[in-house]
Amino acid sequence: MKTKLLLTRFFSLLILFGLLSACTMEVSKIEDSMVVPSAPPVTATLYPTFTPRATATTLPATAAPTVAPVTGKATAQINVRERPSVASPSLGLLNINSEVQIIGRNEATSWYEIIFTGANGEAQKGWAAAEYILSETQPNVPVTTTQDEDVNGSVTQRVNVRSGPGTDFDALGMLDVNEGIVITGTNLDAMWYQIEYASGPENRGWVYALYVESDVLDELPIVDETGGEVTIATQTSIAATAAPVYSPAPEDGDSMENPAIQVTFSTSDSRAFSYSSDVSAPEGDFEDWVSFHPNSENLRVDLLIDLTCSGNGTLYVEMYQGGIKLNQWGELKCGDTNYPLNLYRDETYQFRLYSKYSNNLLYTSYTLEMRVAP
Repeated sequence: MKTKLLLTRFFSLLILFGLLSACTMEVSKIEDSMVVPSAPPVTATLYPTFTPRATATTLPATAAPTVAPVTGKATAQINVRERPSVASPSLGLLNINSEVQIIGRNEATSWYEIIFTGANGEAQKGWAAAEYILSETQPNVPVTTTQDEDVNGSVTQRVNVRSGPGTDFDALGMLDVNEGIVITGTNLDAMWYQIEYASGPENRGWVYALYVESDVLDELPIVDETGGEVTIATQTSIAATAAPVYSPAPEDGDSMENPAIQVTFSTSDSRAFSYSSDVSAPEGDFEDWVSFHPNSENLRVDLLIDLTCSGNGTLYVEMYQGGIKLNQWGELKCGDTNYPLNLYRDETYQFRLYSKYSNNLLYTSYTLEMRVAP
């Protein structure tokens, strides 16, 4: 018992000692300055992701609207020109029924820009008179030309271009209404103007002043037929002595059985054609034959004819049907325009154009144009 009592007291003292120690413990305050910063956690550092900077992107140019070419064909042997003018240099000839692609037009739609097969067999661009290009539908093509800077005048009606200042000089071709021209001079009495003309002598030609409009007429130099500027005295002398010299027309071998040209008029074939040649007598080729065949759904076909001539002779015209001469058809003469002919369809007709016999040389150059009346 005594031992148990002693153990009890011993443990009681231990407990009391522990309580007293707890009561005397002093909690010390730790100053902020003494705080030891803890090391930050170590983490992997990633490289920044590269984002490409936006750049300006050049957009493709808006494509110009394209127009599908229109297929056409030539109704006569015609020149293809560099520009929409007969005064422009020729790029070559189109034969009758030659196929072309129409890609543009001038403002008056009197010329078509075309793609054609050149003499070298390669495709070329050029301009052809619209009246001699036939297509199944009216070509819906854009205007693809502008007026040349050098143009300083225009013609007011269809007019011949001649090799000299007078109707006795050779006809080189024709200019259409409103066609632009480059005027380079005038003759002494200002009745003829010299112009740039690619197929003329020295690339020049002459047109009658009455059919020309221009703002530079008062400034033009007086020139001779070769383009040289001359004094009034010299010009008067030239005008008094100049006279064209004619040569016999070359033989071309055509006849009633073998005409120089044969044309069929219809909605699918030619609606117009132009033929130029010459005749002379008593020497040279004194006659030409032109054959044409109107074809239409109607019983009769209305045609219009222009005949222009130059030279010192007179051109006579006879008409035949099936080889038989017609005496009541009318009378076609040089200078006629829009001469009307009303003919039966599906018949073959022929013109004989000839020069009558003379002791002296009579020469006539002519252009015959025929078209279906609108």
